[in-house]
Amino acid sequence: MQSPSSFFTLSKTVSVASPTTLAENAASGSYFPPVSAKPRSTWSVIRKIIREPMAEFAGVAIFVMFGTAVDCQVVLSTNKGVASSPKGDFLSVSFGWAIGLAMGAWVSGGISGGHLNPAVTLAMASWRGFPWRKVPAYIFAQVAGGVFGAAVVYGNYVGAIDIFEGGHGIRTRATGGLFATYALDYMSNISCFFVEFLGTALLAFMVFAATDKKNNGPPSGLLPLTLFLTLLGLGLGFGMQTSFAFNPARDFGPRLLLTFAGYGKQLYSYRSQYWLWCPIIGPFVGAQIAAVFYDLFLNENGRFGEDEEIEYPSPKAISSNDSQV
Repeated sequence: MQSPSSFFTLSKTVSVASPTTLAENAASGSYFPPVSAKPRSTWSVIRKIIREPMAEFAGVAIFVMFGTAVDCQVVLSTNKGVASSPKGDFLSVSFGWAIGLAMGAWVSGGISGGHLNPAVTLAMASWRGFPWRKVPAYIFAQVAGGVFGAAVVYGNYVGAIDIFEGGHGIRTRATGGLFATYALDYMSNISCFFVEFLGTALLAFMVFAATDKKNNGPPSGLLPLTLFLTLLGLGLGFGMQTSFAFNPARDFGPRLLLTFAGYGKQLYSYRSQYWLWCPIIGPFVGAQIAAVFYDLFLNENGRFGEDEEIEYPSPKAISSNDSQV
């Protein structure tokens, strides 16, 4: 039998749950106190912050690697010192870029929305409720992905480039056009701008149509297939005259890489700053016009729709719906 003093001592060591704690445990389906969550690591916190931009980086890098690699193989193989016979044609180029876009969209779509294009990112922010605070990080990541993808392919084909150019250190537009875009000589500046404007408008228009819940869009996991078919068609129909950039990051990223590779001032002096007004400004304007047209005439939930309450999708919804390109 315990003495009163020993019983008193024991009772002091027993913690009795308060009615509030018991009620909370019962509501959670357990009468045991909840286990505290495992503290997140520093890397987990960092990854959460950079995950979406890194998805854009990876997606554009894959896109550019596929596209510029097929450019290099098709063109460089025409030199007998590089290959015994040509390895492909313009159809190969169109397929390569289209496959690259689809692969990049599958990698990034469920994480960042798979924009893979600064013009699309800006249009999504302007017309689809994409947070403006994310726009700078997305565009920076897209351009950086273009630089990285082009650098990988350039390193892979640098030997063939030397043979094609006629020596180490010789760099001209003949191989610069494998990475950056240039227009055919007969094209006027207005015609060049219009091709890039129109191509990007069609590309963005298909993105808006395919992600419209009230339209006959594909399942979210098959949206990259829509992008594949769209870019393939654009390449086959509009690709010859300006090398179909239709994406500022696809041109400017590789162009930056060429700057470091020694291609000189002609990258930027060509056609009075062609690099700025044609493959950058043209696509930005084209995507905006496509959004205005789609919302004005086709989108029931847009700013010009008949619904009184307009609910723009959250960034999470945008990612889950794979708002690519």
